[in-house]
Amino acid sequence: MTLSHLHLVLNHVPVVGSVVAFGLLLLALVRHSADLRRAALEVVVLVGLFSLPAYLSGAGAQPELADKSAAAVAMVRAHHDAALLGSIAMLPTVMLAWVGLWQTRRLTRPARGVFGAVLLLAIVTLALMGRAANLGGLIRHPEVTALQAAQTAESAGWMTAWIARVGTLGTWAWPAAEALHFIGMALLFGILLAVNLRLLGMMKPVAFSVLHRLLPWAMLGLTINVVTGMVFVIGLPSQYAGWPFYWKIGLLIVGGAQLLYLTIADAPWNVTAGKNAPVLARTLASTGIVAWLVVMYFGRMLPYLGNSF
Repeated sequence: MTLSHLHLVLNHVPVVGSVVAFGLLLLALVRHSADLRRAALEVVVLVGLFSLPAYLSGAGAQPELADKSAAAVAMVRAHHDAALLGSIAMLPTVMLAWVGLWQTRRLTRPARGVFGAVLLLAIVTLALMGRAANLGGLIRHPEVTALQAAQTAESAGWMTAWIARVGTLGTWAWPAAEALHFIGMALLFGILLAVNLRLLGMMKPVAFSVLHRLLPWAMLGLTINVVTGMVFVIGLPSQYAGWPFYWKIGLLIVGGAQLLYLTIADAPWNVTAGKNAPVLARTLASTGIVAWLVVMYFGRMLPYLGNSF
């Protein structure tokens, strides 16, 4: 399976998932159901997690179309820029949905306005992802002429080109992004390590609900890493085409899913002071620690494994 094939499998997630998430958000609003509201926010976060490999596989697949027609190449560029805009809109949507879930666990419901803001952002994300999907569907269609492709891509390319220029030519941009990336990883892993170690039996005098207050800082670290990571990939995409990077992204999804579990699940929340966590919670805590350790390993070893650099 090539990256193009993988992208064809994954590219349905941002579009179909956004449709499902928006439908659940709308239904929860109409039904005034707290359970539906929580389920809708969970779906938004999961769609965001699985949209990341969809975007990255598409970015990595672009060189495979280098020998195609000028029309196809122009449509690929237009599709990529549209997908980038959709991903940028997806990021605050997912972040706000996660905040709503965190507040639901602590306060039984999101703060006023959070759910409505997620709904509005979901509309914007769905529209942008739908446009990206439409442009992607035109890439391999022979009826798309070079003139049509040029007209479609006329306003595309400026965002990718600007980010690539900042990433490769700026004397400060790349080091600054690297510094932020390491700060984000330290913040993310440090907090999740403490939370997961509590579930494994350490720090027994501390209730899980106390450590749960720290999770927004972990989410902030993950957001910083996703943003800076996308800058790296757009700036020098050929350096991130090796298998270590895709293992890193896959395990990042596992770690992100475990962060969602820590946010919303009942089993960890019921671990009070002096109490042991159930077996499932301990197993997932071990999985989360291993996943983030391997993510950091592959990130550090990118220059030495595969053909990334």
